[in-house]
Amino acid sequence: MRKTILLGLAVLLSAATRTLAQTETIEYKDSPFVRQIRPDRSGQTITTNMLYPGQFQVDATGNHHDPFGPTGALGRPASTGVLRVGFFNTIELRAAQSYVAPLPGAGRTTPDGSPAAGPAGLAPLTLGAKFLASSTQNSRSQVVVLAEMTMQNGDKSFPNKILEPGGRLLVSQIIGNNFRLESNLGFRQRGFRAADTKLGQYLGTLALHGPLGRQFNFFAEGYTTWRQQQKLAPSFTSGVSWRPYPGLRFDLTAGSSLSPASAVPSKGLTVGGGLSFRLPLH
Repeated sequence: MRKTILLGLAVLLSAATRTLAQTETIEYKDSPFVRQIRPDRSGQTITTNMLYPGQFQVDATGNHHDPFGPTGALGRPASTGVLRVGFFNTIELRAAQSYVAPLPGAGRTTPDGSPAAGPAGLAPLTLGAKFLASSTQNSRSQVVVLAEMTMQNGDKSFPNKILEPGGRLLVSQIIGNNFRLESNLGFRQRGFRAADTKLGQYLGTLALHGPLGRQFNFFAEGYTTWRQQQKLAPSFTSGVSWRPYPGLRFDLTAGSSLSPASAVPSKGLTVGGGLSFRLPLH
């Protein structure tokens, strides 16, 4: 199954790259995919959307499980906010901060002094930047590279803090006039040693977005994480969104793991929500 997922992502990347080579240099500034806000959340898939210089956007989500982020090993939903800033020369800067609510029994400690209920509070901050890899921003096919670094700050209850470098290859393809296919292939590790690479974590995602009327949209996403010595942990997420203004969006999502309970730290249906706003709103 792992080979099938990797092959599917490779085919999507190849098709998008081939389309880019054949696409005229046209900016789709009047397309709804450009004018309407596209958040980097709801599911695990980060979009290829990049803000123009001077634009600001905040993406926030609650009760969201992120197995690829700094809170993934906890197996608990978290609330996450992402600040995105458009920079010059087709670069977008970003900072992501998660908060994990305390479990019942917080405040107690084990004999070795560690929290009995596990880590809680602000998680380590993740800084990153998007770089446009394709020739034209906001084209029908687009390829973007995302580089990230998780810092060593956050609540003291988070143990064994270390710099965690990571990156993703983001690919998108507009299908017809109304649908968008997005895919991510990512890798992150703890530390910079060669041995840390063998313990790194991989992520593969595939998501479909489309309209439900003039102000509503849907998305459906399948994703999986894995390590060299661990099996795939496939999951899915779906949801609907309402967009009263082109730069304002509200989301309602639901997701669940498809893996056996022993294969993932968190299993069962998770329901969450979020909002995004971009300045200017119109």
